[in-house]
Amino acid sequence: MACDSWRDKLDAYVDGELTPADVRALSQHLRECAACAAETLERVQLKRSVAVAGNRYQPNAQLRAKILKTASVKPRPRSGWAWAVVAAPAVLVIVVSALVYLSVARDKASSQHIFGELTDLHVAALASATPVDVLSTDRHTVKPWFEGKLPLTFNLPELQGSEFTLVGGRVTYLEQTPGAHLIYQIRKHRISVFIFPDRRESAAGASSGPANVMAFNVATWTQNGLRYFVVGDVGSADINVLSKLLQEAK
Repeated sequence: MACDSWRDKLDAYVDGELTPADVRALSQHLRECAACAAETLERVQLKRSVAVAGNRYQPNAQLRAKILKTASVKPRPRSGWAWAVVAAPAVLVIVVSALVYLSVARDKASSQHIFGELTDLHVAALASATPVDVLSTDRHTVKPWFEGKLPLTFNLPELQGSEFTLVGGRVTYLEQTPGAHLIYQIRKHRISVFIFPDRRESAAGASSGPANVMAFNVATWTQNGLRYFVVGDVGSADINVLSKLLQEAK
């Protein structure tokens, strides 16, 4: 059972409605209290399930074909060819706009689903007594551990001179695709870095700076055939610094 002093704030935390001071305090508490961390994970999963159910309906090929078929029916001219010449471009604009809107809505829902999965994995790692399978601060130990376990290879940054520390890593899965889950630490905050093969059809979103997803900052980009995600409850400045270190790793 979650601590009484925090139970009423868990929903607001998941919804990103707490003040920055309360977010920092509760985030620290979650790293120390397994019961609250587990209940927070349940609420994150419940929220994601509701969001997925709300977006379950997706426009299919039949709907698009119906729109195109409707648009292709030529209306009877009311005053010769002039009406048709004026109406045809308007119909085309409506159809194109509808298809673009449907495509954007579908991609946005897919991106939200993926980010929801990743935040779940991050929260689960925070709540776990063994968040990594290879425990080491040495990149030359962690990187070789993944060899033979994943169909990809990547470089990890040299952290000397930075505020970040490598905690370790484990194999994880996103939509049945295996990838690496690395954990870094900065000022007692833990940040998850996920690396997967770049699936351009997965609508994971274009490369972007930190965005807020369920009280976490998330950044993503593609590089050398890989898709990177950085997830943490730290500020966007820290997310940007770690992302740059990863992008420049050799």
